[in-house]
Amino acid sequence: MSETNSPLPRGVADAYVDDLIALDPVTGTYLGVKESSSRLPDTSPAGQEALAELARTTLARLDEAERRPGADSDIERRCARLLRERLTAELAVHEAEEGLRAVGNMSTPAHSVREVFTVTPAQTDEDWAAIAERLRAVPAALAGYRESLALGLERKLYAGPRPTATFVEQLTEWSDDGTGRGWFEDFASAGPEALRAELDDAARGATAAVVELRDWMRDVYAPTIEGAPNTVGRERYARWSRYFNGTDLDLDEAYAYGWAEYHRLLAEMRKEAAKVLPDAETPWVALAHLDEHGRHIEGVDEVREWLQGLMDQAIEQLDGTHFDLAERVRKVESCIAPPGSAAAPYYTPPSEDFSRPGRTWLPTMGQTRFPVYDLVSTWYHEGVPGHHLQLAQWTHVAGNLSRYQATVGGVSANAEGWALYAERLMDELGFLTDAEQRLGYLDAQMMRAARVIVDIGMHLELEIPADSPFHPGERWTPELAQEFFGAHSSRPADFVESELTRYLTIPGQAIGYKLGERAWLLGRENARKRHGDAFDLKAWHMAALSQGSLGLDDLVDELSHL
Repeated sequence: MSETNSPLPRGVADAYVDDLIALDPVTGTYLGVKESSSRLPDTSPAGQEALAELARTTLARLDEAERRPGADSDIERRCARLLRERLTAELAVHEAEEGLRAVGNMSTPAHSVREVFTVTPAQTDEDWAAIAERLRAVPAALAGYRESLALGLERKLYAGPRPTATFVEQLTEWSDDGTGRGWFEDFASAGPEALRAELDDAARGATAAVVELRDWMRDVYAPTIEGAPNTVGRERYARWSRYFNGTDLDLDEAYAYGWAEYHRLLAEMRKEAAKVLPDAETPWVALAHLDEHGRHIEGVDEVREWLQGLMDQAIEQLDGTHFDLAERVRKVESCIAPPGSAAAPYYTPPSEDFSRPGRTWLPTMGQTRFPVYDLVSTWYHEGVPGHHLQLAQWTHVAGNLSRYQATVGGVSANAEGWALYAERLMDELGFLTDAEQRLGYLDAQMMRAARVIVDIGMHLELEIPADSPFHPGERWTPELAQEFFGAHSSRPADFVESELTRYLTIPGQAIGYKLGERAWLLGRENARKRHGDAFDLKAWHMAALSQGSLGLDDLVDELSHL
């Protein structure tokens, strides 16, 4: 492990980041470490074990650091609290050998290998030379991933058939975009002519590796796991829930909360839908009306520019009133996601030096017409004041935290909870100015409540409550979950299918939006009660966004005392 100048927890945490980057150059690239641009991680079982051993060694060093004078200061205590919780959760996942069955439509090593190219520097010939080297590393990275999955087969640790089938389809799309070229070849085509032959050769090798992985997944992996369950059961779900939420949740209470939010939101949606289409039988009939007759943006380039304008406007109106933003935090870019992505929009944070800004990504799924009601609150979530303000602020104040807290130590439910809180904040502040936008916001909120219901429900095979309008008394299955989700969402069928596959791929992650929002709201309410009339929302926002990540229970505790 690398040396550190500080024996306190922040020093231990930052040394961990240095050593993590050495093992995982994908993480290094997202942080803006130039030396990482030419490499890819070891995705084999040996590579996974090296990461686990780093976590074990770091926890031992943290034990020692917490006994030293000064370790009980707020800034050291928060860092230690996060580091211990995160590494413990990661080790629990590793020791259950979950990495030997990491198959799905997102968040697999193969997805990581592809997506890192979209954030790799590509401005100079030197950058592209590094990209060529990274392209040549793709076959080994995908071979290591295949080695991990093969060991999983040997140990009868199977992924679900549905996520596997979707993954095979994605690999097919990555290997041929319909013109006889693969995604890597399309990507490399933007490189300089001086490196054309080298880039083309490396890209063809990367595509060949994708084809080889696809064929093995289709011809060996899929037949072997045929008949395996798509869901994970309570024990595995609890482990993943801890990983994504940073705490051991009462899953039955969370399931009941999801239903309570469902009933609350449905009543509110009905009121708003009446303003859009007075005779609509359900809110989703009104939303379908908006798909055809509501405001919309025509064209992919046009929607990217419109989303950029939406974020720019939000920054101008929120900065100085509800947030105090540093100049470099004020920059965020709207981008179109590469083909073959999952259906959900996403955000990538800035590099540590802000040379690469934060970016929002819209998967078009082949569409060229985009209803506005479906975009406004989503971009408040992905961009401003959602993911961008939180993650860019962490990066901005990294020197006051630790590098770990500002980057790789993030808890999914903390970040997704903030982003959902950000949508609600914009509603509270009056930014959703008409019935279209507000119904779209409520539809997005309903989607997050439905996620809690179906994600917990189907993986734990829980009973649908007697007061549900949908199959009361039956036990959840993935098929019922998809039907329920489709009936309570304005999203098209391909999005709904992608979403359900996502929940089967990364169990416990989707519940963090609504449960994380609940944590942020509780922390704000506790702080408001504590300060009374002196409560300053802008000051609370900036203090909350400047403390780094925490698991949900720890988050409520810290937010309540700001």
